[in-house]
Amino acid sequence: MANIAIIGGGIGGLCTAFALQQRGHDVTLYEGASTFQSLGAGLGVGANALKALDKIGLKKQVMEHSKVLRKMVILSDQGKPITETDSLMVSERFGTDNVTIHRADLLSVLRNALKPGTIVLNKRCVDFVQAQDGVTVSFEDGETTRADAVVAADGINSIFRKNLVPGSTPRYAGYTCWRAVINDPGIVIDGLVATETWGPSGRFGIVPLAGGQIYWFACVKAKARDQRIARYGIQDLLSNIRDYHKPIPQIIRATDEASLIHNDILDIKPIPQYAFGRIALLGDAAHATTPNLGQGAGQAMEDAYVLTKCLETAGDVATAFKEYERQRLDRTRKIINMSNQNGRIAQLENKGLILLRNAVLKLVPPSVNTKRFEFLYDVDWD
Repeated sequence: MANIAIIGGGIGGLCTAFALQQRGHDVTLYEGASTFQSLGAGLGVGANALKALDKIGLKKQVMEHSKVLRKMVILSDQGKPITETDSLMVSERFGTDNVTIHRADLLSVLRNALKPGTIVLNKRCVDFVQAQDGVTVSFEDGETTRADAVVAADGINSIFRKNLVPGSTPRYAGYTCWRAVINDPGIVIDGLVATETWGPSGRFGIVPLAGGQIYWFACVKAKARDQRIARYGIQDLLSNIRDYHKPIPQIIRATDEASLIHNDILDIKPIPQYAFGRIALLGDAAHATTPNLGQGAGQAMEDAYVLTKCLETAGDVATAFKEYERQRLDRTRKIINMSNQNGRIAQLENKGLILLRNAVLKLVPPSVNTKRFEFLYDVDWD
């Protein structure tokens, strides 16, 4: 069994650490932050990701904090349905659900599943050197560690990808996003349905979470790193979408200003390689995607299972990592490209183009719409 260092304590790194430990590997996870963060908003975990969690052995724990969705509906700014995806059909066909969960709850579940002492905090990786028989990693505090192999799960700004794939810098999707979670707001929504509202002033999502919480997000076209828009608060957001249907204004008003999370939406242009000898890129470090398919966390979960399975069946680490790369490249590339395309369609601002888009989408039968996304959930790694 290998001695493996995982760099990055996000969803991908934690899932991989657990999966590897379950199969007898000696794992240490190094996280740059000095404390465990309880930040973040909501996220979706698709049926495909739940399948991966089931294989790893984490599905039961995650489901205890999740909310099962039965439908995803896209609405106009006046609240009229444009198109919908039936999650119940997905559940019946592929054997598992689409769910939502608070990111902080998910991270807590994953951390608590690990053996005590697995995570070492305040260890920010600044350099690495690969030799024939291992990898030496250097940290900001001056210390180093050596491992048989390294799984680089250090996010979209990965130092490993930056050095191993020169020029693979994050790219701006053209829109910026605010997120928040409100607790027991007294606002009635359908607890089994997630909605996105597409209108000329941007996109607004409403997502039910467990415990009566509501996760919402607002995406608006803007220049990258626009400081004026970055300073938007509750009143600015209300003003921007003042004509949107209920309960959007009510949800924004019920939000604590301090809970707002803002960031530009980024992804990475698909890269041709995830495996570099004894180093493997994983999660956002390998294939950061825009959130338009709800697959960012899910693809990291898939990575964790596939990489661990490859280590079980291959004769050596480098061969295992190359097989992991072979199994993951095409799928993640397709998701990055489709998600980027969906975001451009969703963020249209021209009213004429919006009317045309909505009319075309209404003509698409639900079965055809479901068929388009079938590849996301129809996975079989055995």
